[in-house]
Amino acid sequence: MTAPWTIASAAAALRSGETTSEQLVRAMLDAADTLDPTLGVYLARFDDTAVEAARKADAELAAGQDRGPLHGIPFGVKDILSTDEGPTTCQSLVLPPEWGDQGDGPVLRRLRDAGAVIMGKLTTMEFAVGRPDRSKPFPLPRNPWNTERWTGGSSSGSGNGVAAGLMLGALGTDTGGSIRVPSAYCGITGLKPTHGLVPKSGCFPLGYTYDHLGPMCRSAWDCAAMLTVMAGVDPSDRTSVPSAPTDYVAAIEASGGSLAGMRIGILANESIRSHSADWTWQAMHEALEVLRGAGAETVEVLAPLYDELHVATFLGLQAEAFAYHRNWLAERWDDYGRPTRLTLAMGALISGGDLAQCERVRQAGREQIHAMMEREGVHVLVSPTMGYGATAYTGAVREATSPRAMHCPPWNGTGFPALALPMGFDPDGLPLSLQVIGRPFDDATALRVGHALQLRTDWHLRQAPLHA
Repeated sequence: MTAPWTIASAAAALRSGETTSEQLVRAMLDAADTLDPTLGVYLARFDDTAVEAARKADAELAAGQDRGPLHGIPFGVKDILSTDEGPTTCQSLVLPPEWGDQGDGPVLRRLRDAGAVIMGKLTTMEFAVGRPDRSKPFPLPRNPWNTERWTGGSSSGSGNGVAAGLMLGALGTDTGGSIRVPSAYCGITGLKPTHGLVPKSGCFPLGYTYDHLGPMCRSAWDCAAMLTVMAGVDPSDRTSVPSAPTDYVAAIEASGGSLAGMRIGILANESIRSHSADWTWQAMHEALEVLRGAGAETVEVLAPLYDELHVATFLGLQAEAFAYHRNWLAERWDDYGRPTRLTLAMGALISGGDLAQCERVRQAGREQIHAMMEREGVHVLVSPTMGYGATAYTGAVREATSPRAMHCPPWNGTGFPALALPMGFDPDGLPLSLQVIGRPFDDATALRVGHALQLRTDWHLRQAPLHA
């Protein structure tokens, strides 16, 4: 197997006869045998059913039944999503085993209907919150670029699994940055779609009005292929929103990679600049130069209520999470990992008045940022995804671990789509990431910007030292 594969290149290879789905799956399972004891990608592997699904995909393709670019492609699933194979643990000793008996949610069904091969359940932070806890009996996810560094969370196994080539795409979830942080730290591409575009039934909730399901892959093209299948209203999720079916691959390919007529707003808020390393800022401006070469115009802008949204998102999601976990925390405090229980318990300190204020900030932020984009004529906004590269498990630099170095949470508060994609490396050889934020339900434009950058750079194709 030639690495790194993208979904796009693997799909072409499946149709040319260069490889088969079964060969891809078996090669990735063999690689997991070697790499997973170090990287901590999987909580459960579905080897037998994955090989069976791959054989079915090969037979269908041979018979001329082509389900689209995901047909025969190996995927992983973050273990806060239920699957037909089970189990679901949320990487916790607390979750009742029967919770996972509900089987596939709508997004899993759609992926399988598109021919996707499900390889297994992937590591996460407990209940998608906090940090790793070495005292609990779960794998410690490590970064394939440097195993002394964290993958980011909470879609940890989705991030390092794709980066290490143990799968070509993965499902992640994002409540305050949990798709974009591991995508940034592991050097892959991940999309937090517009809130309501992708149904989240079958996903264990963290902050229900902040939660998003999204794709994590190597490229923006790959994310577009996944989103085409994943998007669309489902009656089981009251927050999912009716929207016209969109072929996101066709949407990003329509301009041939040109960004002529595109106006990009560079977020110049002081809190973003002051919580980003100089090399991160430099890498972003080099990426912007590439986008200008593709025909885009750039202008500096300020996001109204940015700092307030950052705070409101953290407080609001903690309040929502505590409401869900309150009884379990009282009954099974010690079964929770220490980082998780402390984070969840902080929600008890947030009053009803505080939560109402958070909701007022969210609504005002949505309206004012959208109005600013209209006024400035910008189609997307950009910032670093994270101010620094992946943090160390021990001895991490304080600036790099500050919540303010996460430039993700405001976009969970507003629900705007946000794409993380590689834009270079820091002095330690760790990936850096550009964040592209679109207008609500204009995910295609954010993906189009990412695709244009990746047509002209190869950051997303760089191979980590630990790779299949």
